Amino acid sequence: MTLHPQTRAALDARPPGEPLTRENLAQARRDMSEAVAFEVGTGPAVPIVRDVVATAPGADGGEGVPCRLYDPRNEHGAPVVVFLHGGGWSTGGLDTHDGVCRRLADQSGCAVLSVDYRLAPEHPYPAAITDVELVVAWLRDGGSVDHGLDASRLAVAGDSAGGHLAAVTARRARDAGTPLAFQLLVYPVIDPAMNYPDLGDYGLDAHAMTFYWDAFAPPGVNRAHPDLAPLAADLAGLPPALVITAEYDVLRDEGETYGTALAAAGVPAVTTRYLGVNHGFFRKLALYDAAAVAVDSAAAALRAALDGPPPAAAH
Repeated sequence: MTLHPQTRAALDARPPGEPLTRENLAQARRDMSEAVAFEVGTGPAVPIVRDVVATAPGADGGEGVPCRLYDPRNEHGAPVVVFLHGGGWSTGGLDTHDGVCRRLADQSGCAVLSVDYRLAPEHPYPAAITDVELVVAWLRDGGSVDHGLDASRLAVAGDSAGGHLAAVTARRARDAGTPLAFQLLVYPVIDPAMNYPDLGDYGLDAHAMTFYWDAFAPPGVNRAHPDLAPLAADLAGLPPALVITAEYDVLRDEGETYGTALAAAGVPAVTTRYLGVNHGFFRKLALYDAAAVAVDSAAAALRAALDGPPPAAAH
């Protein structure tokens, strides 16, 4: 398939860049935030959009993990999707993914809780995973009730590095005997070996991924651990999954390999490749027609998974 004209236009509109380094990371974070209006837009209105703080179970106030809640059912028992933003574990946040979270909530009928987990390299592995698990525990320990949500129907979703965190969270929840109902993995980071296809310059490249991996899991960290290499885990018994990939994306092959491995392990898993588009298309609703199609497809999968009975606890 040839590159979609919208993808070419988006690539041509990129300002001249330089390789990502610790010295220019702060500017890269600002650039991602400042591009939201052009790339994403505002997203649909949702009855409740509020910033909340998830705290450790039993904690009496104090610091916690900032989140943003999107509740389309207005405190009438919506199931919950914990959303983990992309950005190489090092960039991105609540505002960069506000539009896609609004659309997911609007189209799925599920509440979306977007997690502002700590970023690397200031907070390397396992900080982000720790934050996500605190949020899930908070939901299950009463945080959901406080906001009129139903945490007995709980899914996890994420794009890129957020897809990695979502996959790890789903596996760790299974291992803890508290399985999730569904996992949505959008061009997830899966393989720290970084065996990327030679695609040319379509945005995300091997140099950037090397920076991201070194920031999140610095040299000396065991990247073969399943918390960093999801394919190293036993995948049997994981929750149903939708894996979305992009044709012109260096993460395409590892995402599809993971989807295939899930299915081979007996997990109900669907993997969909979007043709003609590159990494990052999913949230860029103002630039790509495929973005709305992909988000709405993901929302339909979440709605189907979460409106049924809650998953049985593992024994």
